Amino acid sequence: MVNKTLNIEGMSCASCAKAIERVSKKLPGVEVASVNLATEKLKIVYDDSLIKLPDIQNAVEKAGYKILVQTTNKTLKLEGMSCASCAKNIERITRKLNGVIESNVNFATEKLTISFDPSLVKTNDIKKVIAKGGYKALEEESNIDIDKEKKEKEIKSLWNRFLISAIFGVPLLLVAMVPMFIMLPESSNPMMHEKLYAILQLILVLPIMITGRRYFIVGFRSLARLSPNMDSLISMGASAAFLYSIFAVYEILIGNTGYEMYFESAGIILTLITLGKYLESVTKGKTSEAIKKLMGLQPKTAIILSGDKEVEISIDEVEVGDIVVVRPGEKMPVDGEVVLGTTSVDESMLTGESMPVEKSIGNKIIGASINKNGSIKFKATKVGKDTALSQIIKLVENAQGSKAPIAKMADIISGYFVPVVIGLALVSSLSWLLAGQSGVFSLTIFISVLVIACPCALGLATPTAIMVGTGKGAEYGVLIKSGSALETAHKIQTIVFDKTGTLTEGKPKVTDIVTAKGIDEDYLLIIGATAEKGSEHPLGESIVNEAEKRKLELKKSAGFKAIPGLGIEVVINDNITLLGNKKLMEESHVSVQNFEKAADDFAKEGKTPMYIAINGSLSGIIAVADTVKKNSKKAIERLHSMGIEVAMITGDNKRTAGAIASQVGIDTILAEVLPEDKANEVKKLQAEGKKVAMVGDGINDAPALAQADIGIAIGSGTDVAMESADIVLMRSDLMDVATALQLSKKTITNIKQNLFWAFGYNILGIPIAMGVLHLFGGPLLNPIIAALAMSFSSVSVLTNALRLKGFKPLT
Repeated sequence: MVNKTLNIEGMSCASCAKAIERVSKKLPGVEVASVNLATEKLKIVYDDSLIKLPDIQNAVEKAGYKILVQTTNKTLKLEGMSCASCAKNIERITRKLNGVIESNVNFATEKLTISFDPSLVKTNDIKKVIAKGGYKALEEESNIDIDKEKKEKEIKSLWNRFLISAIFGVPLLLVAMVPMFIMLPESSNPMMHEKLYAILQLILVLPIMITGRRYFIVGFRSLARLSPNMDSLISMGASAAFLYSIFAVYEILIGNTGYEMYFESAGIILTLITLGKYLESVTKGKTSEAIKKLMGLQPKTAIILSGDKEVEISIDEVEVGDIVVVRPGEKMPVDGEVVLGTTSVDESMLTGESMPVEKSIGNKIIGASINKNGSIKFKATKVGKDTALSQIIKLVENAQGSKAPIAKMADIISGYFVPVVIGLALVSSLSWLLAGQSGVFSLTIFISVLVIACPCALGLATPTAIMVGTGKGAEYGVLIKSGSALETAHKIQTIVFDKTGTLTEGKPKVTDIVTAKGIDEDYLLIIGATAEKGSEHPLGESIVNEAEKRKLELKKSAGFKAIPGLGIEVVINDNITLLGNKKLMEESHVSVQNFEKAADDFAKEGKTPMYIAINGSLSGIIAVADTVKKNSKKAIERLHSMGIEVAMITGDNKRTAGAIASQVGIDTILAEVLPEDKANEVKKLQAEGKKVAMVGDGINDAPALAQADIGIAIGSGTDVAMESADIVLMRSDLMDVATALQLSKKTITNIKQNLFWAFGYNILGIPIAMGVLHLFGGPLLNPIIAALAMSFSSVSVLTNALRLKGFKPLT
């Protein structure tokens, strides 16, 4: 049960408190719900296997109140985990802390991602409760060298432990097993020298037991805390074999013959498990190579201008506003803006774009990109954790730390797995004993069941594939923010593209000017540009740019008024001027009859007619066109080949929208949609039972991106759009939409394969270890074979996940 105290907003009287208690108590799994009106707090006790905190929040909000949760998100490095059961234990004990909102452990990365209310719980409290559980939580190391050094040290330690175990384990196996298969001369026959052989086996197994002592310390400690893990299974199995063998040695030494020893089982089990752990650690390191590559991109130092001198300083010392000097072949240390010089920059490691990008004064610089051929000076605009590289690393790390819904079943099973296996080992061994089998036979069953069970494969199946998948996406400039987004993406049936800036370049130009009788073309352009000077609309900007290009002198204006979705109204030379679409003219009772044919022709060509009326009389039309991006048509053809329906949403009129749609092959056109209605259009498609993705780049796309099942923001878009999106495309290339969906499909297929193997291995392996085959006259599973199978089950899951590293987008 979870016990939490939550802050409530919106209460005004005791009736409010009662209302919140009532709706809370109705929720499944809630046992206690008590509201203190004076402190405005809700004390609630609930079963988190039946209900989660967001469900409680939603129920309280529907009642007209709000649960205030001031959250801090933190990632802690974990030590001491041995299997998925350990991960579940840490999640369980941390979620019980009052103030913890969500807690997820990624067994593959050995990290805890935790969200909590800092007013109710502190980081130290979280660390302490983890320590009580038998594990260790450390602040995450941001230094890639330190992290790499730790990992290498761990791998080396496991290898050394395996070597020591193997040096003593191989002779032990030979001493125990050779006499069973080869007829030895009488002088070296174990039956003639039973005491000597018993002592020799004991001497050989002791170094292995000492080397593998960590399994016993951690395993029995976890068992004592009633939270057993994989080490508990190993330690119980090896201890049972070792202790029985000690008893056998004692009996042999006092003259009782005929006792079997299991020293080789205990020793070889520990040796093979250590080998499996070593291989697992090496393979796990490969799954996070994408993050390591990203972290290794940033240079360690930067050259800045200090007065007239160039000074080399640590990257950590660079401050916003510093002038950074970068020569050909060097990496850009931080983000910035060019103030002197021209060059071309290789941004492929961050955006996936292979062609170098030309940079001159005023252009943006991305930290960690490579300066190809010119010396430049740029002003630092973002440093430290604010740089694009740091944000990308954080985004990928968060994605790798998140869980996909597909992992839910494996998580639930992992929580109960080890206790169930211990129960099965006891039941099966006792059943055979009661059925008349020998104690040695029952012991073999007990050890085999404990050793063959593998919760690790279950725990690694999903996170490793997500790590490799999201890392691979980052290589191609496709940043997937969560495991949930990665899973949902492959289910998408309809993709809605915003038109301006997404399908098109977003930089419209003036193409045609049609004027009323007696009005000069330049004069109309001056009026249009003067009116739009105060507007930030891209269509208006194109009119201003055209006037500047023609070097026309603008007039003074007053009373600027934006009319959302229609246009603008402004006073120029005491004349009321309207500039906007046909709808604006109609609502303002301005006749457009004389210009209808011209407007229709423009619309057919994909040009937007901008009507200009002065004092209620139409003066002319300025046609503006936004060109289609070069890859838009190809991207939509690719999506069609994947069986996906493509829609386009725009505020433009149907004719203009239709012209663009016909150029790129759009299936459904959603035209004349006001910015605030974009989310509603997405909702309508979802109401038809479709899984919908929205692709956009602007502030007005943010609600639609959030509403869609998957929101995809293109890299040139606004921060707001990227924040609302589930997937960010670093290169503004729409071909990457298909890449994201393909990667999702490949990753989910890989996860399903991993889960099939993990479940299949345990479902088949445990019954065999329990002696099911022996019931039908088949062989009994040797504990050594069980240990070998268990060790390589995890490695096989990891190896399968690594196949995703070969992913390449279809072209």
